Amino acid sequence: MPGVARFLLICLFFLYGEIMLYSQEKAVNRNKYLIDIFRTDEAIKIDGVLNEQSWQDSETARNFTRVTPVDTGYAVAQTIVVITYDKNYLYVGAVCYDPTPGKRPVESLRRDFEFNKNDNFRVHIDTYNNQTNGYAFGVSAAGAQCEGVINNGNQSSFTWDTKWKSAVKSFNDRWVAEMAIPFRSLRYLEGEKEWGINFGRLDLKTNEKSAWAPVPRQFPHNSLPHAGTLMWDKPLDKAGLRLSIIPYATSTIIKNTEAGESVKWNWNAGFDTKMILSTSMNLDLTVNPDYSQVEEDRQQTNLDRFELFYPERRQFFLENSDLFANLGNSQARPFFSRRIGLNVPVEFGGRLTGRIGKKWRIGMMDMQTG
Repeated sequence: MPGVARFLLICLFFLYGEIMLYSQEKAVNRNKYLIDIFRTDEAIKIDGVLNEQSWQDSETARNFTRVTPVDTGYAVAQTIVVITYDKNYLYVGAVCYDPTPGKRPVESLRRDFEFNKNDNFRVHIDTYNNQTNGYAFGVSAAGAQCEGVINNGNQSSFTWDTKWKSAVKSFNDRWVAEMAIPFRSLRYLEGEKEWGINFGRLDLKTNEKSAWAPVPRQFPHNSLPHAGTLMWDKPLDKAGLRLSIIPYATSTIIKNTEAGESVKWNWNAGFDTKMILSTSMNLDLTVNPDYSQVEEDRQQTNLDRFELFYPERRQFFLENSDLFANLGNSQARPFFSRRIGLNVPVEFGGRLTGRIGKKWRIGMMDMQTG
């Protein structure tokens, strides 16, 4: 038995070593694909027309390479991207050239459309420059928006929502996207001058997926380890305490006419609060939350003895959700946030998540049900 235990310990040691080596491997494109970003004081109008002088002075990302159907050579449908920023927003402009005349495929105009069913352009941002956590923002050729968070390097969750601006303008040989992403929606380390970034595009008429920094076709389009480098001209401004409150109030009227009962009024109220403590730390508070406006789950039929794990759609639980939900596997999860408030309503709760320096992340949650 001691020999078996020693063997298992050695196996675990090598497994741990392999995991550490893999996690510490440097991103493959960071030194080859770099784009500098410069601050502008010009007011940029988000209208899909890149006619401001700031765009003319910005560096460009071009020469997109194919991701699928093959991951070699330059893309047939080329894209040129320009990028700048001011005190409040990160601006991205993209000129998506269309080599095939005709209407551009659009499956849906809904928010968070499916990537593979619409002509679209996306930007993937690795704000911590750690090839693990980031954000995705995209627009379709018809102007629909999508945004999400990226965990574990390439796992996207588009149930996360935030407010940002975009506009699309179409021409015969191209379509132009203009985006303004508020810094208050992003989490990043103060004083840093390097982010990871990549730009991707899907053109259905040529059946081509392309990216600025090359991504092998066996990897998802949003793979952060394959992103390039965004070089800031100077560190971003420090963010002070920012607060957003979403209150709600509901009422119901009940009257049983058959029993001759009088009218009964029921009132309910509560609120959600998000406090941005720093650029990398936020505190979420909720009191008597109302989840009636949350998107409904797609109906599924369960034919085995294991429970279904529906995706979390409540905004309170989404940001930095990987801190709590990454343990276990698809069939055994020590923590599953959808169980909170399922049978017993939530009275109040708090959630502190974020990053301390480059190596430490923090996640604390306390929910009171009753």
